[in-house]
Amino acid sequence: MAATAAVAPRPAADLATGPVRYARDVVPADLWDKQVGLLKRDSPYDSVMASRLLGQGYAYLLTAMNHRGEGLGLALSKLVDVCVHTIILDTVAYAELCEKFNDGQFLHHAPKADMKNDGSVIKTAHSVAADGWEVDLPLWTDAADCGPCHPGNDSH
Repeated sequence: MAATAAVAPRPAADLATGPVRYARDVVPADLWDKQVGLLKRDSPYDSVMASRLLGQGYAYLLTAMNHRGEGLGLALSKLVDVCVHTIILDTVAYAELCEKFNDGQFLHHAPKADMKNDGSVIKTAHSVAADGWEVDLPLWTDAADCGPCHPGNDSH
């Protein structure tokens, strides 16, 4: 029986506005493989789901860095949030990411405890797409409630 490679879904047509960038193209292969392994180790994900999530986590963080100080009110879905935590807890690699893509400034994680239900998650997915990144929309629609990050700060 021949093995078939799973392919991650392409961006939703209504989100695609031009050439799409893929996070996997900016993350070193060894780091990508390591963090897929961390997601598989710590969560109930197979390698396909872990790769999908990792792509969205990096796309989100790179969008947040690119729009630092703009007060966009970015918010994560519960699924993507798990992945973002995996990325930022790999502190050496995360510091290097901030150095390379955030003018050497650390992008802090400053979540608020109160949940909100105001469409921020889908708005964030659209912001990520507008920044040119692939958006795997099913990973952004898992919850209407989200834990917003501290508004107005250069944090996510």
